[in-house]
Amino acid sequence: MNDRTEVGSTRPYWWIDGPPRDQENRSLPQSVDVAIVGAGYAGLSAAITLARAGRSVAAIDKGVPGEGASTRNGGITSGNIRLSHRQLTRRFGRERADALQLEAKAAREDLYRFIADENIDCDFRLAGRFAGALSQSQYDELAREAEHLRRNLGIEAYAVPLAETRTHVGTDFYHGGSVRMDVGGIHPAKLHAGMLRLAEAAGAVVVGGTAITGVSGSEGAFTVATDKGSIAARQVIIATNGYLDGLEPWLQRRIVPVRSRIIVTEPLPPGMMDRLLPTRMMVSDKRRLTYYYRSTPDGQRLLFGGRDGTFEGDPVWPTEHLQQEMVGIFPELRDVGLSHSWFGYVAMNRDMLPRVFQRHGVHYATGCCGSGIVWLRWAGQKVAEKILGAPSRSALDFRPPRSIPLFKGKAWFMPAVFTIMKIQDRISMADGVAGRGGRRLTP
Repeated sequence: MNDRTEVGSTRPYWWIDGPPRDQENRSLPQSVDVAIVGAGYAGLSAAITLARAGRSVAAIDKGVPGEGASTRNGGITSGNIRLSHRQLTRRFGRERADALQLEAKAAREDLYRFIADENIDCDFRLAGRFAGALSQSQYDELAREAEHLRRNLGIEAYAVPLAETRTHVGTDFYHGGSVRMDVGGIHPAKLHAGMLRLAEAAGAVVVGGTAITGVSGSEGAFTVATDKGSIAARQVIIATNGYLDGLEPWLQRRIVPVRSRIIVTEPLPPGMMDRLLPTRMMVSDKRRLTYYYRSTPDGQRLLFGGRDGTFEGDPVWPTEHLQQEMVGIFPELRDVGLSHSWFGYVAMNRDMLPRVFQRHGVHYATGCCGSGIVWLRWAGQKVAEKILGAPSRSALDFRPPRSIPLFKGKAWFMPAVFTIMKIQDRISMADGVAGRGGRRLTP
């Protein structure tokens, strides 16, 4: 590893102020109304809703609750649906496409109300998000999507032409873009800590360091076996997302754990953040290999994330790759060191939609597709409401994701996918350069 890619820590930056809390010494109850597998955002959201409704609840996690994606993500409240409205309509029909986009809006707004009403100090700021285009065709697509959001969903959104891009992000890398003002930033570990506090205050039992070895029985009479004993439960929720870890082979053929990596710079020189992100918006772009970045809540460092491209070990090259991409956008960061580089797992599926469903009496909240802050908290709440008999049904609640041929839980194909996406992105960037009369996208 060269000097430029030396990093101070492979632990998440967020753990400095919000380290996950060890719950290993908690004892398992003998029986509960609802047993929840997983104590991240989804599991805790379900636990809060159910416990406040008077149900006895145990949320059980193999590791330290929250040490997975709930405290490893970028802290951007996107609530993305990866498919456009046009793509959703082609796949699922206009009615479900409209319902999914309306639910994404409702989920974001509900998260913001939740943070305010529950007094969760998680550095939340509704800063907005800039999405960068690599070519004229991508800019046109972003402009159409912004018009759709504004006209049909009432979301403040607008196109940003090339000449105005530096108003939002200090680079010549993009071919314009778009802004939507309903996306913000949070400290994800502080959000999880707040949810853990609320779950326990409501009476839920949250246990860490306990592996689930099997779920048997049927609705009303389940047995949840763990390495510390068994629990009888009337209902079971699986809320593991990208951390299923062999518990259920049927689900493992449908949910792909994909590594996402984040790097954080050392504190930037005075005034540099004002040049890089003058509005302090969250930023993403239209590359197939999605990259996203933001200021840390204190405004001192740049956080930069993207897909890792590996499926085992912790090699040096993903950190180097992310740093190269970051410097490609912001050349003045070339000599700025990195303080942190870490990875976590997001959960993808063939439909590219978060999902709430039920199979053999077991409830599932999973498949956030990289937008878990909004979607997993919402999905956990929707599953809990379903158990409580709520009359309304989530647009996420339909058939389980389709299985993936030759896949049994290990994403062995990710290096090849990563390479293909890099090629596609190079083609898009070449189109963008051609559209500028040959001028390079990077300064």
